[in-house]
Amino acid sequence: MLIQVVHCHPLVESYDHALFRTIVDTLESTGHEVVATDLYREGFDPVMTASERQSYMGNQYDLSAVAEYAETLRRVEGLVLCFPHWWFSMPAVLKGWVDRVWGPGIAFTYDPKDNHLAPALRNIRLFGVVTSYGSPWWIVHLFAGNAGYKVLMRGMKPMCAKGVRSFYLAHYDMDHSTEASRRTFMEKVRRRIAGI
Repeated sequence: MLIQVVHCHPLVESYDHALFRTIVDTLESTGHEVVATDLYREGFDPVMTASERQSYMGNQYDLSAVAEYAETLRRVEGLVLCFPHWWFSMPAVLKGWVDRVWGPGIAFTYDPKDNHLAPALRNIRLFGVVTSYGSPWWIVHLFAGNAGYKVLMRGMKPMCAKGVRSFYLAHYDMDHSTEASRRTFMEKVRRRIAGI
């Protein structure tokens, strides 16, 4: 399977970057072809241009500045996002990738009859998320309403193939994590990825 792994963290010495390397290495060791996309190292510009925004509300979206990223998204069969949640949301660079690359004609098309969105990423049969939160589980779920999960699994995942397989793995309370908790989660990620 051709799988894109999209990573977003400014520090290569971070735990999230180690998770990214584990995902890529595990996929490659089990025979998958991987497109490793490290947004910070690639210098991805998250800022939507005026031209992109002006063309956004229709099916003639100007994707010229992100054409290579769009082409990758159109051809992969699986997508795994690896990033930390900051302020209960994805980092700005990843949000910019979503805003600019998951546009009309790429992730969805507008139906001119009633302007509803029709999913366009039917090539993606696997949608996975590996993430971390500084806060404990109860704050993320009970206090903050787990907004990040909803954006990913209720907003983005439905743009993929009907019946897309998915997973969501999260390490909570990173602010108080231990070497043991990080090692345990890393192994959980490795096992899940190896099972793809």
